[in-house]
Amino acid sequence: MNTREGFLTLAGLAGALVLASLVAMILRLRAGPQPNPVLDNLSARIKAWWVMIILLGGAFLAGRTAVVVLFALVSFFALREFITLTPTRRADHVAVFMSFFVVLPMQYWLIWADWYGFFSILIPVYAFLVLPIVAVVFGDTNNFLARTAETQWGLVISVYCISHVPALLTLDIPGYRGRNALLMVFLLIVVQSSDVLQYVWGKMLGRHKIAPKLSPSKTIEGFIGGVLSATALGACLWQLTPFRIWQAAGMALIATLMGLLGGLVMSAIKRDRGVKDWGHLIEGHGGMLDRLDSVAFSAPIFFHLTRYFFTP
Repeated sequence: MNTREGFLTLAGLAGALVLASLVAMILRLRAGPQPNPVLDNLSARIKAWWVMIILLGGAFLAGRTAVVVLFALVSFFALREFITLTPTRRADHVAVFMSFFVVLPMQYWLIWADWYGFFSILIPVYAFLVLPIVAVVFGDTNNFLARTAETQWGLVISVYCISHVPALLTLDIPGYRGRNALLMVFLLIVVQSSDVLQYVWGKMLGRHKIAPKLSPSKTIEGFIGGVLSATALGACLWQLTPFRIWQAAGMALIATLMGLLGGLVMSAIKRDRGVKDWGHLIEGHGGMLDRLDSVAFSAPIFFHLTRYFFTP
């Protein structure tokens, strides 16, 4: 990342968080000592954002390798949460071991090595074929299809999809050399802000549930307000990107829509497993997957649209 641009971007994010922290503190003082779930949730979200910004900022300033390693660790914890909530048998242990200690590090090494042709098919082709073969060797056919699909799905969401965020660093965009980290910042700000803005709009105006069986807190009003606000934010941040202002708005709109749909899919999986959160790693946000479900679904689409339309 360009040093000056990186510093200004991180300073801007820190300033926004300082302002948000002050607003939350004032609202808390005005609300008094009685419990307030909305303010408690808002405060927890802001604290989690501080942690994430510090980690991301440190990785960006340390360089490309640090960014790749950081997201590899993120994928490790996300995959751990996914596998923990899915039933496995003894016959699956080797396949699970390979997922964590062979496929995951290989996926991120390929990104670090800028080997697009291999990293784009490692998991959806080779891992999808090899892991069931490894599992079937043990001859345990009980729920074999479901067990295999759960491991594969965990790899796709937790590793393959999330790995497309640092993969943005590999894109050779004319006139944008050395600034790709800002494209990552753009994606993360837009998608994560959309989640927060949908929550805020939903609390202020929400009346109609968008999918009550999947996510009771999401409303149509919150969805519309959050998506439109995040799209406008994306347009305002167009100078961080290689896009024109209308292109930045369009990319932000697509990313936020994919983020919403991804959140609903991940909520469906949690309901199927009978849990509220994927884990408790991040205070106020549950687990790693609770924080990155929207990013996981938006990152591959954002990456490939950028690669197709903005690289030679």
